[in-house]
Amino acid sequence: MAAGLQLKICLLALLVAISHCGAILDANYYQKTCPQAENIIYNVVRSATSFDPKVPARLLRMFFHDCFVRGCDASVLLDSTKDNKAEKDGPPNMSLAAFYVIDDAKSKLEESCPRTVSCADILAIAARDVVLLSGGPNWGVMKGRKDGRISRANDTVSQLPAPSFNTSQLIQSFSRRGLSAADLVALSGGHTLGFSHCSSFEARLRNFSAVHDADPSLDPDFAAELKSKCPKPNPDRNAGQLLDSTATAFDNDYYKRVVGGEGVFVSDQSMYEDYRTRWIVEAFARDQGLFFREFAGAMVRLGNVGVKEDGEVRVHCRAVN
Repeated sequence: MAAGLQLKICLLALLVAISHCGAILDANYYQKTCPQAENIIYNVVRSATSFDPKVPARLLRMFFHDCFVRGCDASVLLDSTKDNKAEKDGPPNMSLAAFYVIDDAKSKLEESCPRTVSCADILAIAARDVVLLSGGPNWGVMKGRKDGRISRANDTVSQLPAPSFNTSQLIQSFSRRGLSAADLVALSGGHTLGFSHCSSFEARLRNFSAVHDADPSLDPDFAAELKSKCPKPNPDRNAGQLLDSTATAFDNDYYKRVVGGEGVFVSDQSMYEDYRTRWIVEAFARDQGLFFREFAGAMVRLGNVGVKEDGEVRVHCRAVN
């Protein structure tokens, strides 16, 4: 049963993703020019994670936000200038953090292999490493991305899927990037490491509709718990909710909670309410190994989105050369 389901998911993904990459990537891209690159990045990420357990969730989210705006080109890492407001200062990205980890890795790589390893590849490798360090799957990161030179804050509003999106909106957003509904459900599993402030889900808790005070797709006890954490008026601006009950472990608990009506975002819970994705959510909730395999494949496909052939290798990830 699991093998057949896995094959079905893979076929769905391949139909839309097989030719979406704009440049040829190679798992061994730095084998001759910087063979120690992955070890350097891993050690930096491991050290940062040991000091700050929020690093894995932050780097994983950063990679997703980078790839969904202009492709996986490290445009999310660029700082704003007096003439341009960059992606990291766009409204959906104001809560991104841990840029210093990528800066540290880049600094060490410039010492070892000057002008060789792109910031886009560093971010892709770091995203894999934080999943692995959190107990999740491993995969071979394809490399050879170039860094983009353009980063605009306005693009984040129009390009990044919002936590209020329903499944139809999510499928459309992912499809535009060559990603399938199966990829959508698998990549949403990254929320196993996530935390959200109240502002991203409080619209579900009060005055939801003329008929329901709270979103009826929420488990009533869970809705009451969220209301207590996000009181009105005078809420704590730092208050919020973990997106699953094992916040520092990469596992399939997120899907179990969604099945139980405890998806924090509309975008989470809607996948269980929609017949096109419900069966995948249920499968991942039952079988963590299946989720791990499909997440690894989906991350490879995500890393292929919008890869640049005509970019550069930045010396500093926060600024173009």
